[in-house]
Amino acid sequence: MRRYAFFISIISLLHSFHSVAQKTDANVFGDVQSAGEHIPFVNIYLDGTNYGTVTDETGHYLLVNLPVGEHTLVAKMIGYKPVRKSVNLVKGQSIELNFELEKQSLAVDEVVVTGTKTFKRRTESAVIVNVIDSKIFDYVQANTISEGLSFQSGIRMETDCQTCNYTQLRMNGLGGAYSQILINSRPIFSPLTGLYGLEQIPTEMVERIEVVRGGASALYGSSAIGGTVNVITKFPSRNAYNLSISNAIINGQANDNHINGNITLLSTQRNAGATIFVSRRDRQSYDHNDDGYSEMPALQNNSFGFNSYFRLSQNQKLEVNMASLHEYRRGGNLNDEPAYLADQSEERTHDILMGGTDYTLDFENNRTTFAAFFAGQYTKRKHYTGILPDDEAALAAHYALPPYGNTKNNTFMGGVQLNHTIYDFLGGLNVITTGLEYNYDDVMDEIETYDYLLDQTSKNTGFYLQSDWSVSSKLTLLTGVRADQHNYVDRLILNPRLSALYKFNQETQFRMSWSTGFRAPQAFDTDMHIAFSGGGIQQVQLADDLDEERSQSLSSSLNWDRATETHIYGFTIEGFYTVLNDAFILEELDNTPEGNSILEKRNGGNSEVFGGTFEARANFNQQLQFEAGLTLQKSQYENAVAWSTEIDGTKDFLRTPNSYGYYTITFTPESPFMATLSGLYTGKMLIPHYGLPGDAGTPEQDILFKSDPFWETNLKLSYDFNLPHLDSKLQFFGGVSNIFNQYQDDFDKGKYRDSNYVYGPSKPRTIYFGLKLFN
Repeated sequence: MRRYAFFISIISLLHSFHSVAQKTDANVFGDVQSAGEHIPFVNIYLDGTNYGTVTDETGHYLLVNLPVGEHTLVAKMIGYKPVRKSVNLVKGQSIELNFELEKQSLAVDEVVVTGTKTFKRRTESAVIVNVIDSKIFDYVQANTISEGLSFQSGIRMETDCQTCNYTQLRMNGLGGAYSQILINSRPIFSPLTGLYGLEQIPTEMVERIEVVRGGASALYGSSAIGGTVNVITKFPSRNAYNLSISNAIINGQANDNHINGNITLLSTQRNAGATIFVSRRDRQSYDHNDDGYSEMPALQNNSFGFNSYFRLSQNQKLEVNMASLHEYRRGGNLNDEPAYLADQSEERTHDILMGGTDYTLDFENNRTTFAAFFAGQYTKRKHYTGILPDDEAALAAHYALPPYGNTKNNTFMGGVQLNHTIYDFLGGLNVITTGLEYNYDDVMDEIETYDYLLDQTSKNTGFYLQSDWSVSSKLTLLTGVRADQHNYVDRLILNPRLSALYKFNQETQFRMSWSTGFRAPQAFDTDMHIAFSGGGIQQVQLADDLDEERSQSLSSSLNWDRATETHIYGFTIEGFYTVLNDAFILEELDNTPEGNSILEKRNGGNSEVFGGTFEARANFNQQLQFEAGLTLQKSQYENAVAWSTEIDGTKDFLRTPNSYGYYTITFTPESPFMATLSGLYTGKMLIPHYGLPGDAGTPEQDILFKSDPFWETNLKLSYDFNLPHLDSKLQFFGGVSNIFNQYQDDFDKGKYRDSNYVYGPSKPRTIYFGLKLFN
């Protein structure tokens, strides 16, 4: 803390020198509107300089002490065409300059926060940040964030259990536990929540998702090796509402119903506002191979929450958000009976409460910002995972003590952050960011019948320091270091990072990043899943001498975008390389006499992941929009991993294709009508199978299966009707997901199936239709 206080003192001293040199009293103020509505958070900056700001919640801005002379002031905002205006700045004079923006479909210069922990335009950030906005969710009819995340380069959403269908996010060839998931920039998505949470959060509560691929996001601490996914909830910007209802028919057999809604309310003075969302889902179970056991479990989900802000004064703001998620999930057979009477079943009841509060204070003409924040989540879960025994004695024991379990999970984090801008720092502008945060996660998961108990409490204190130095209008250097003290690691861990951005011109940016990271020796999401395997259950235990995993990552990218009056088109090429030291691996220890399989998580030497990503995008006259991405990569361990005791191990990562990608094509020939064709591609990958497929209960015949590549092709059509007397629109929509039904066709059958033998699209051909009322 002494070092922290000393650092603040140094910032204040430097600021006192530069504030005198920069005082010109040449100011610009005004507002930004579109179609008569004020727009908050529009980026306003002097072209060719480091002076800029964003409009407040009321759509107004103020820039002070600007350099005198002729300049160009630019207004930019996601979803709108940029506007440039000339201005002659005179010492001691204030000028009013207002902007009117026109909407556009494809944006290339959003304001993002994830890459640097500060608000910054994408083209100005030394760390490349990709954005999935709410429009993408609408284009592909994604009702949960797990359904929409795959439409982003480098990301693949994977279904990992035939019975319960938990999902895993894989980024740049690494598993879900290597990616840090944030809610409003806070890491409250616990390892337990990571099992089902991405499918539990409805897109109705999401404004956008910011994605940082690779270890350049190491300032977020443990597990940010593969990348960071930051879910930004809807922020109140204007009085609005959105109500929708839809029904999907899964391969002609099962129904999936959704009711969603949100409403935004602002105070008269626009100094307070709230967005409230509600969502309800009811999905029937689906049996694909007609064996009486589901491949997609029944789901009932109820969610509600809000995101609000209060402008306490001109320079003080308080933000409060909260969400409550309830989900019931049941897979297997005999869904109308209690779970313990089913031949094979998984049942989950989740009750999750999450939220947070942020306080920010701007002072010194917005050159310094202080933020204090607190966030947390509480999960209560009741669950069942069991197979009905054939032996009469074992059956009686099963009825006497069925394998029900209980879970409680608390996650809390809090901290402070200070941002300070130093003008004319060696000829450029430098934003210094420093912060201190504390993370606490406690999970207790117990199934008495299986003698299974996970009682894990992790605590981590992190301090970070970052310099975001715009050396010139072309060159930006981002340097930083994070220090973590984790209770499962016996020493302080330092993780530095270095990133550079060079702008050849307004259209072209080149970036390079180097960073280090770590994962603590603790149980993560997939370690907590108990699976069915060869007639028994399969569970993971941690090795007694498990050490932390360390990483080093390199990446470079070239980004090019060109915008004209009628067209926008561009591409991004990125290469990445990550080496993991003391990499975590899973190896099978033994098969018990009861047919159960025990996997141990241990350190297995080094491993490396390398590859590249290519993205292309275009918008033609706001009538035809195209986006696509392809990832080519390779993931290998240094030493072969014995995933089964029955066959030789492999150096290749399991369930990890060497190629995958996506595309979306949106056609709007007339403004009321829209058609979107989208698709996901997944290449070949190695899938472990415990027991011979088609011959249940044969754990001695494990195999490693190479899947075929597959495409998932989707089509959505919609038409809007104007309701002028209600100042609203009514939309009718419908479409087909997985048109060609490229769903897995070799699932195991019966109660002795290997539930982890699952790959391919998350659902078969599904026809849906619905309507939406909005303004």
